[in-house]
Amino acid sequence: MAADRAELVTLLIDPPNSPGHGRLWSHLASDTSYEELHAFAAQIGIPRRGFDRDHYDVPQERYDQVRASGAVPVSSRELIERLAGAGLRRRKSQTLAPRRPGRPLLRPPRLHPGDRVAVVATAGPVPPERLDAGLAVLRSWDLDVVLGRHVLGGDERWGYLAAADEARAEDLTAAWCDPDVGAVLCARGGYGTQRILDLLDWQAMAAAGPRVLVGFSDVTALHQAVAARLGLVTVHGPVVTSLGAGDEASREHLRALLLDPSPGTSITPAPARTIAPGSAEGVLVGGNLALLAAGAGTADRVTAAGSIAVLEDVTEQPYRLDRMLTQLVRSGWFDGARGIVWGEVTEVPPAVLDDLVRDRLGHLGVPMVAGVAFGHGARNLALPLGVPARLDADAGTLVVRERPLL
Repeated sequence: MAADRAELVTLLIDPPNSPGHGRLWSHLASDTSYEELHAFAAQIGIPRRGFDRDHYDVPQERYDQVRASGAVPVSSRELIERLAGAGLRRRKSQTLAPRRPGRPLLRPPRLHPGDRVAVVATAGPVPPERLDAGLAVLRSWDLDVVLGRHVLGGDERWGYLAAADEARAEDLTAAWCDPDVGAVLCARGGYGTQRILDLLDWQAMAAAGPRVLVGFSDVTALHQAVAARLGLVTVHGPVVTSLGAGDEASREHLRALLLDPSPGTSITPAPARTIAPGSAEGVLVGGNLALLAAGAGTADRVTAAGSIAVLEDVTEQPYRLDRMLTQLVRSGWFDGARGIVWGEVTEVPPAVLDDLVRDRLGHLGVPMVAGVAFGHGARNLALPLGVPARLDADAGTLVVRERPLL
């Protein structure tokens, strides 16, 4: 009976032989899942702040209690080997932490049917009908969808916000730190994400481990912050309120990226327009031009150095695009960029955009294309930011070289 029970238990603890802070520590781990580990730790009262990369630090005086609660004693060597064999070993290079611009970011785990995803509102008010249509799409993918408390809220003082800053930040932090949540999807854009960045519990989010983040437009501010503070790949793709109204190709592209990711994914099923010839490789960085310009000078800025910049915008006149590009050039955001890819820039004729881009960015001497199907157009193909890609401006192609999620 005892042998059968031991075979079922996958929680492991090594002897208290690691010194620190004037005492000895054990390491509590699971060779099955982090979710099982977090649930077990919470059940026996080990605080979440004790989680470090792939294990909990347990003080010597609690070693016997943890063993009695079901953890199997193993040597430190066996614990590491079993974590590595299960693919759950996280070295320091695999932990959520800032990385230099141009370096590939840490890829979060892919989703599977039945996984839980959280929908939160980081910016503007959410139209209920459009939200319901998007939720139906997610549920058709066999995902378990939960909503943040304030998704359908409002702000009495500022009507352009979904809820007070503190409430929106609380919803996002809670969703990210929920061990049962595999992805956080933003309900819509609008405006307001910048306002909550300094209210998020980044330390708790780092300790919680990698999650998939999906959104675009105003969510660009959050993409930049997650990359800058956590060094994590995020998905620039449709918000939930656009899923129902978007085209089937956009929905299927996002579904495949989240649940069936593969290397070699093309973002250009139709060739893009060549603005400047050549080819380049680099990680993808960027998003909405207005939000990138608004983030200039902040701590959450991730530049295009060593990267391929992907840019889009909506309802901006050429002179405003000129101003934002000039600001980013003067602030050094484009320094060291390897390529430029433009998605949808609504209400600006293609010839005007191409001429403006050559004028403002031609001095970079890098390959540039425009007209790729991402952004505020009818088709919004998801892009994994922080993943290496190859741009061939002569052929008008952009291909993600690696599997975007693990």
